[in-house]
Amino acid sequence: MKLTTLTIVVPCYNEAEVLPTSAATLRRILQNMIDIQQVSQKSKILFVNDGSRDKTWSLIQQLERDNALFTGLKFSRNFGHQNALMAGMKVAGKYSDCVITIDADLQDDENLIPKMVASYQEGNEVVLGVRNDRSSDSHFKRWTAEAFYGLMGKMGVQLVPDHADFRLLGRRAIDVLMEYQETNLFLRGIVPQLGFNTKKLYYQRKPRLAGETKYPLKKMLSFAFDGITSFSIAPVKAIMSLGILVIGISLIMVIYAIVRFFTGNVISGWTSLMTSLWFLGGIQLVGISVIGEYIGKIYAEVKHRPRYIIEQDDYTPTQQATQTAQLNEMVGAS
Repeated sequence: MKLTTLTIVVPCYNEAEVLPTSAATLRRILQNMIDIQQVSQKSKILFVNDGSRDKTWSLIQQLERDNALFTGLKFSRNFGHQNALMAGMKVAGKYSDCVITIDADLQDDENLIPKMVASYQEGNEVVLGVRNDRSSDSHFKRWTAEAFYGLMGKMGVQLVPDHADFRLLGRRAIDVLMEYQETNLFLRGIVPQLGFNTKKLYYQRKPRLAGETKYPLKKMLSFAFDGITSFSIAPVKAIMSLGILVIGISLIMVIYAIVRFFTGNVISGWTSLMTSLWFLGGIQLVGISVIGEYIGKIYAEVKHRPRYIIEQDDYTPTQQATQTAQLNEMVGAS
């Protein structure tokens, strides 16, 4: 029976504080899975260095020297978390039966990894790690998360609530995912579109071990807006609806003004006039901004620039060497 080859992809951006602890934890889990023959000895942990400015890459290289389970991928600069995930899956997907993505801070439950692989071996091509509660979050973060998922649902975007980027994808799912060529990536919206047999596994999210979150409020809002504009034109339709509403209100105001004129009760309306001008001006600016966002995304897409640039790939040579060694063993045995 052929054992499953697993690669655990870990995107890293300035993770020097947590990397030694995270690496040791993931190594222990993967080594145990290899020892009990749940996965193949060819299985690896792939750290994707997304243009870190601290000692993250040097730590990854040291980990590679200390243990053959560790491998690294280095970007030429920072390309973003979603692109780091895509690069890791694309490189690892050529040699792995399945790939698990997990953040370096290990707030996601790493002990779920063996269960994810077991679920894959049962026939599920996509296995999603889903939070079972948000008790560790602040009231504001819980409220904004619920509002985001509710808004996306009303806009017709298929998302799995409380699922981030902790997931397993089989090789078939990865091959299909790589056919999505958009520059503005929102994997939480793309993955549910893949289809295939999907399983949800629930866990409780932990506090961050050390360092700072890579998704402060400003970046979270930007990420949410990217998700909305990447999967729905509802904001543009909302502007049109708002414009129709304003026109309706304006017509009512015109009728009201005519009635006041003929009844002879005309009062200077400077306040109402200025209020109307500011209101309409605000609507126009918001409308132009939203439409501009879509045009900006079109501009980024039509240039067809690479989503990332890999400066150094330490993963592929290790897999190629393993394949060569296995081939030599087969030839020698024959």
